[in-house]
Amino acid sequence: MRRIPNFVLLRAFEAAARLESFTLAAEELHLSQSAISHQVKELETYFGLPLFHRRNRRVETTAEGRRLFDSLGRVFDVIEAACSEVALSPQAQVLAVHCAPSLAVKWLGPRLPKFMQAHPDITIRLSSGAEPIDLTRMHEVDIAISYGMAVERPGLHVYPLGAERIVPMCSPGMLRDGVSLEQQIADFTLIDSQLSRVTWRDWFTLNGLAFPNKPRPSFDRGALAISAAVDGMGIALETTRLAEREFARGELIEFGEGHFKPFMRETHFLSYRTNERNLDKVKLFRLWLADIAGMTAQWQAAAAL
Repeated sequence: MRRIPNFVLLRAFEAAARLESFTLAAEELHLSQSAISHQVKELETYFGLPLFHRRNRRVETTAEGRRLFDSLGRVFDVIEAACSEVALSPQAQVLAVHCAPSLAVKWLGPRLPKFMQAHPDITIRLSSGAEPIDLTRMHEVDIAISYGMAVERPGLHVYPLGAERIVPMCSPGMLRDGVSLEQQIADFTLIDSQLSRVTWRDWFTLNGLAFPNKPRPSFDRGALAISAAVDGMGIALETTRLAEREFARGELIEFGEGHFKPFMRETHFLSYRTNERNLDKVKLFRLWLADIAGMTAQWQAAAAL
């Protein structure tokens, strides 16, 4: 058996902590205020420490109570989502997609509403993480889109989302008239993307320039590096796929476009289990993803579709 307190006690505590009131928690759970108070007291006895500071008309969590509440909130959200999925109509399907964080925020997420409109019976459950996941072990995930590399094992199909253009990008306001591009790039603050497979040293070597060895601000997500460039912190070296909206709005420009050589690299990869390739929800998502990534012809040639 799991070593956890009675769920009824946890439910009473979560409601009281969220509403900061035993009275409001009692109203929400259709119990008496006295019942909530007794259930919270029983939970405090279980842990051997107080979970609330009692005030005149409200309660506040102690440090231990806050820690418990923060964790319980996430657990209750998962339980609520699971119950909602069970209650879906018989023809409904849940598609669990795990995606690299920056791609999820900057590229995939803004496009998902169109997929959902076209396929209203498929409910997307999106999660993110920087490290590639192994779909032969994580059976709760249907499709993975990873950055940098993908786990390749028997029983998995892995396909790139196409070569991406990796270039220096900065706010238009950073450009200086009458100063050569080479001098400007040497003077700029260079923003590092920690996880990027293409470094500033690689870019300077590709373009035959001396690498300026000076301190550089660093971010562990491409999306953060792009936001820093928009804010004028410096110049970022990132894929234009992640900065599509910033380029479209004129917040960023490609520095030295047509003058400097860009990198073209396959950086994002689709993975799914071979024995699930013909599942309706998986196949529809693959077809849609191939279309928006401009990879339909290539994946057809590779028998991915």
